[in-house]
Amino acid sequence: MDDTAPHLQQLQDGTQRWAQLRGRWGAAELGQRPMWRELRRQLDGAAPSADQGWDLSEVQWLDHVGAQLLWDHWGQQWPAQLRTTELQRQMLERVASLTMGCPPETKVNWWGWLIQLGLVLLGFMAHVRSMVEMVGQLLLDVLRLIKNPLRGPWRDVSGHLYAMGATALPITALVGFLIGVVLAYLMSLQLRQFGADAFIVNILGISLVRELGPLLGAILVAGRTGSAITAQIGVMRVNEELDAMQVMGIAQGYRLVMPRALALALAMPLVSMWTTVCALVGGMMAADAAMGVSPAYFLQAMPGAVDIANLYLALAKSVTFGVAIALIACHWGLEVEPNTQSLGRGTTSSVVISITAVIVLDAIFAIAFRKVGF
Repeated sequence: MDDTAPHLQQLQDGTQRWAQLRGRWGAAELGQRPMWRELRRQLDGAAPSADQGWDLSEVQWLDHVGAQLLWDHWGQQWPAQLRTTELQRQMLERVASLTMGCPPETKVNWWGWLIQLGLVLLGFMAHVRSMVEMVGQLLLDVLRLIKNPLRGPWRDVSGHLYAMGATALPITALVGFLIGVVLAYLMSLQLRQFGADAFIVNILGISLVRELGPLLGAILVAGRTGSAITAQIGVMRVNEELDAMQVMGIAQGYRLVMPRALALALAMPLVSMWTTVCALVGGMMAADAAMGVSPAYFLQAMPGAVDIANLYLALAKSVTFGVAIALIACHWGLEVEPNTQSLGRGTTSSVVISITAVIVLDAIFAIAFRKVGF
């Protein structure tokens, strides 16, 4: 063993046992994994006891890291027998004076778990209540807009419609096209085994028009636009703009929530149709390449394979998805506290809950309208 490596030797002086430390007990040596493992094994074999003395007179180097290691190994108590130099004792005394005791372990009982569960449920019910209030306020704001449309926030609606709809077309087109290609290739492997190549039009048409088109568009919008809405309103909270609106008597629901909800309600059906068309184009090209189903046959068979009721159902789902995403994003934006940590937490919660809500609503639509369009 290297003489500079930290180690200890067991010595016997009559009835007194001594643990003599040797080598360099510093941060540079203790930071090396092989040396630390060997030293840890030696320390475990030299547990503090009444008949165990400690001799530090042969140590070549001792810094605060080594002193802290010894103090913790001694149980933060001075051993009965200790040999040190004056400088070593001063360092150990300094470490002992600055070391804080470990906090007592708190035993978690069933009552504590029950309290935590109750707090979670109360927080959940508070969010549900806030969402119900926001839905009711949105209905009142829409009635106010219908009553006096000339004084509505149409400039805000137009700006949000462009930011949430037009700028989302490239990414939704790319994702939709690739999903169509993937679905067509996977279906071709199975349909070719049964000689049912022509049925790829039915499968792609129903799955994309009725389900995947609106669902993909809503998930992309929830991640892209929902996070942006929460961040915008959250920054307004951090900058105290929401407080200024309240002081000036400006209704937050009428100026912040309703324009975004209307914009997404109008944009989502268009984004959904755009995503569906791009997915069908990708599926049509992949079907032509993999199965020899020509685009002309694909376009000719599509109206007969997909009932028009599926398109109406998809548009209705898209409107619902858009309003739900806007309300959830606005809710979490208004819940943000005036600090950056709350802003990040609110944005994350907004995206996760929006995507979850979209999937839950899609499942409800699938169950409620399972006999429509077939």
